[in-house]
This record gives sequence, structure tokens and C-alpha cells, in this order.
Amino acid sequence: MTEPSSARARPRFARVMGLFDVTLFTVCAILVIDTLAASAAIGASALSWWVITFGLFFIPYGLIAAELGAAYPGEGGIQTWIRRAFGDRWAARATWYYWVNVALWMPSGYILLAGLISQITGVEMGLWSKILIGIVATWLTVLIGITRLSAAKWVPNLGAFIKAAIMLLIGGAGLYVLFTRGAANDLSWSSLTPRWDAGLGFLPVIVYNFMGFELVSGAGEEMRNPGRDIPIAVITAGLLISAFYLLATFGILVALPIADIGLIKGLLDTLRALLAGAPALDVIIIVLGVAAVFTILANLVTWSMGANRAAQAAAADGELPKVFGLLRKSNQTPVGAYVLTGLVSTGVIIAYGVLARSAEDLFWSLFAFSSVIFLLPYLALFPAFLRLRRKDALTPRPYRVPGGALGAWILAVVCTLFIVQAIVFFLWVPGVAVDWSKTGPILGGIALTLVIGEGVIGAMKTNRRAATPPPPRPQTPPA
Repeated sequence: MTEPSSARARPRFARVMGLFDVTLFTVCAILVIDTLAASAAIGASALSWWVITFGLFFIPYGLIAAELGAAYPGEGGIQTWIRRAFGDRWAARATWYYWVNVALWMPSGYILLAGLISQITGVEMGLWSKILIGIVATWLTVLIGITRLSAAKWVPNLGAFIKAAIMLLIGGAGLYVLFTRGAANDLSWSSLTPRWDAGLGFLPVIVYNFMGFELVSGAGEEMRNPGRDIPIAVITAGLLISAFYLLATFGILVALPIADIGLIKGLLDTLRALLAGAPALDVIIIVLGVAAVFTILANLVTWSMGANRAAQAAAADGELPKVFGLLRKSNQTPVGAYVLTGLVSTGVIIAYGVLARSAEDLFWSLFAFSSVIFLLPYLALFPAFLRLRRKDALTPRPYRVPGGALGAWILAVVCTLFIVQAIVFFLWVPGVAVDWSKTGPILGGIALTLVIGEGVIGAMKTNRRAATPPPPRPQTPPA
């Protein structure tokens, strides 16, 4: 297949990631502790929704990402796949959403981090104190991101282990409490039945928590054997992640009544309730709190690694401004994209801090806003998978989604429908009137992000056209 006309010569990268690194990177990217409380807030039926989403979305999505990552292992991941399928403009649009969502999500993650620090230290913090911590954490993420990958990869590696340990602890302690003290919520079969009610406002969080299989492919040229390692890593990580999520959600529901599950304080409150009576409980909570703080940092470091490499690849292909493509000479890390991430994140957290009434309001507004932007590229990803199956059938595929053409179509359509419902439910809660004081700023932020993106993409198209010399005019033969 011929590369699109915008393809540029790309730099060569050191191949420093093996199967172990790729698997842990994937686990760290998808296993998210900071939104566990939000998913548990659905109630006992959250456990059923986890199973349903796992079967109908997570497995198909993982299989599709495994095929694409193995077949197209170049640097850029999702940007490369969409460019091959639909061309430069759609690749630029998807990469813009993919990149900017990390910069928009970072403030909500670090507001949660600041809330955990406040709980651990016992120091009451105002909203602007938490915002200051968020800004410092943002630029720490940038600093880690621009170090060489062979060193920076240990942040997601360690983050994966700590996340798994915390979730196993929550799940194991939940089982102990269930049999010794009883659960804080009704966990009968009737309560587990999925319901169509206000709790569905948190259902898109479950879909969101399952996203990220394609992220590691953004560093495809920095893997030793992507064709072999990506499918194995996706399958292994997928099974581990699903088990951890179910265990942790179960533990939260055993520990806390639904009404007491806070979006920011939910994790440490859960641990304190589950471990009540344990010797040196305050010390244990501090240690676990520090570990939880590190997992939030590790999660955002992981996503920024993938998203900024996708943006750098898009800039190398002339789809985003050259500043996104600036590389640090000493280690080939995307310093331009990282600095822009830091600037956008800092501006957003300050702007939304002016509008928010509390830290929890700020967390949910930023989270919902960034999540809608985050999900938009996936509306192109699954159609790109189908188009490449047909348009680029001769490219070797070390792994193929089973079921032939019909199976591929069914899985891609179901995945797309899950993305659509998640976007809708982030903006509208079934059975509840729209609160425009919250939804208005979210919609305004989304609209502004889309307009800025179209302006950037349009300018790049104009620049490419201007840089292309006009065809020579035909010579009129002399009379």
C-alpha cells in the first residue's frame, strides 16, 4: 500500500520496550484507580455493568487493537491507523482529540491527587491550594515525559504493580468484611440487576475505565518485537484488568453505603472502612494513600507518553503544527508536545477553578469534559479497522480478529455503539433534568476545543497547499 502523500521521513528510535514492559504499560494505562469510586456509585448493579461491558465492549475492543497494533507497528499508533484508512485530515482531527484530551484530563486527575494529599496529611486545603498542587504535578509529568524512555518506562511499570496491589487489597478485604461484618449495601441477586435510572450517569465511567489498549502502539518503533508482543500483552493485560476492576468495585460496595461514596475521598474512605480494627491503621492508610497518589501520577505519565508520541508523529506527517514534532536531541522524546500539554493543562485547571463551586464539582466537570473529547477518536478508530481490512488486505497481520469479515463488522459496530452511549451519558443522566450550571460549561469547553482543533487542522492544510508548487503551465507552441 502506498503511504499518504503527507508522510514525512521520521526519526529513528531506540527499541527499549520488551513484552514485560508492553504488558505493564497497558495495565497501567487502563487500570484506573481515580475513577473507581465513580463507577461504584452506580450501586450493586455496577458489578453487572462491569461484566456486560467486559463481554460486549472490552473483549472486542482489545481484539481490534491487537490486530491493528501487530499489523501497523510504527510510531504513532492510532494516528497511523486512521491516516492509512481515511487520510491526513481525519488523522489530524483524531490525533488532536487524542492529544488534547490528556491535557484536559490531567487537571481532574491532579485535583483528585491533591484531595488525597489533603486526606493523608489531615491538612484542610481550599480549592486554589489543590489547583496549585495540580499545576506542580502537571509540570512534573512533563519533566518525566521528556526523559529517555528506557528510564521513564519504570513509572508505568511500577504504577501497574501498585494499582494491582491496591485493588487486590480492596477486593480481598471486601471478601473478609462480607463474611465477618456484612456488606454496607444490598448485594442480593435483585440488586445486581442492571437498572435504567440516575445511576447510569456513572455508566460511561466504566467504558472510560476500559479504554487504552491502543495507547502502547504509539511507541511502536520503540518496541523490540511489536508484532509478537502487542497481541500477547493485550490479552494478558485484559484478563488481569477485568479481574482487578471487579474485585475493587466489589470491595468499595462492601465498605461504604452508596450515599457515602465520594468522588475524591472514596478510595481512602473505603480502605479505612475495610481495614477498621487493623493495628497501626493510621500508618497503613498513609502508606496506601501515598501509593494511590503515585498511581494517579503514573496513569497520567503513561497516557501522556502515548498521546504525545501520536502528536509528534502527526506533526512529522504534516498534520499538526511543527511545534508538536519538536524532539529533545539527547533522547528523541517529544518535548514540543509535552510543553504544550503542560501549558494547556495549566490554563484549563485555572479557568475551570474560577467556575467550580467545590473540588468535587471541578473534578467531575473536568473529567466529563475531557472524557467526551477523549472518546471522539474512537468513533473513527473502529471504522478505520474495517476499512483497512478491505483497503489494505495484503498487509501481513500477525494476529487477526476471529470470525472473518462478518465477525469484524459485528465487533466494530458494537464497540462504536458503546462509545456513542458513553458520550451521551456523560452529558445527560437518564431520568434527571439537565443541570445547565454543570452541563453548560462542559458543552462550552467541548465546542471551544472542537473549533480550535478545526482551526489548527485547516491552517495545516492551507500550509501544505501553499508549500506545494503549482503544476507547470502548458507551453503554447509557436505559430
